[in-house]
Amino acid sequence: MEITTEMVKRLIKEQFPKWSHLKIYPVEKSGHDNRTFHLGKELTVRLPSAEEYAGQIEKESRWLPYLQEHLDYPVSKSVAVGKPTDYYPFPWSVNCWIQGETLLECPAADKKLLAQDLADALRKLQAVGCEGGPGAGVQNFYRGGSLKVYEQETQEAFDKLKDRLPTEILGKIWNECIAESYNGQPVWVHGDVAPGNILMREQRFWGLIDFGVLGTGDPACDYAMAWTYFDTESRKIFLQGIPEDMVKRARGWALWKALITYEDANPYFRKNAEETVRAILYEHQHGECGKDLN
Repeated sequence: MEITTEMVKRLIKEQFPKWSHLKIYPVEKSGHDNRTFHLGKELTVRLPSAEEYAGQIEKESRWLPYLQEHLDYPVSKSVAVGKPTDYYPFPWSVNCWIQGETLLECPAADKKLLAQDLADALRKLQAVGCEGGPGAGVQNFYRGGSLKVYEQETQEAFDKLKDRLPTEILGKIWNECIAESYNGQPVWVHGDVAPGNILMREQRFWGLIDFGVLGTGDPACDYAMAWTYFDTESRKIFLQGIPEDMVKRARGWALWKALITYEDANPYFRKNAEETVRAILYEHQHGECGKDLN
C-alpha cells in the first residue's frame, strides 16, 4: 500500500481539522515499519506500513507519555491517535517532533562519548517501573524475549551463507550466545537501538525515537549496537558493567540481524551486516571485545 502526502492530508482534514492548515510533507528519512510526515514544525504523522505494525500505535500512545515523565531525555510520543478508514485501514498517530539529527546524519560523532551517553540512557530507561508493560511476543518481534525463537531462521541463514562465511565457527558462537537465559527482573526494552533511532544535538546523544517494538523483559537486544556500530574502545565503554551472559545474548542479537540481512537488497544493510560479522569473528579469534575493521 502506498502512503502518500495526499492521503495524510485527507486523514488530517477529516479527523483532526484543527491541524489541517499545517504544511504536510515526508520526513527526510522514514522508517520501514512506519511512514512519517511532518505536520507543521512541531508535529509529525506516523502511519504503520503494514498490518503487523499497526499494534504499535496503541502501545506507543499508552506508554510513551509515561516513560517521558520518568526520563530526562526526550522520547517520541503521540498527542493524538487517528482511526482506520476505508482508504487507510490501520490506526495512526500524531506525534511531537523532536528537534535534532539522527546518528546516521552525524558521521563525525565521538563514539566514546556516545557509548557512555547511550549506556547511561539505557540504564535510565531500564530503571523506570515497568509493571503492566507489554511483554515480549510476536507483536514486538520478541524483543526482550529469548533469542532462541529465531533458531530456525538463523540455521537457515547459516545454510544459505555456508559458501561465503565460516558458518561452523559462527554456529559455535551462536550456540554460546543462546546458551544462557535471562533470570533477572523484566525491564523496559526499546527494542531497536540503532543509528536511525538515536537523536543527536551538537554531536552528542539527545534522545530516542521509534519505540514501535517497545516491550519489557531481557534488555540484551538493546546492546546489539556494540557490534553493529561501535569500534573496539567504544564497544568496551558501551558494555561496561553488563553481565557476561547478557553480553553473549546481545552478541547473539547482533549476529542474528547480520545473518538475515547479509544479502539484503539495501546496500547499507549489507555493508553493516558484513562489518558486524567481521567484528564478531575478530572478537572470537582474539578474545577481545571486538575490533573496528572498517
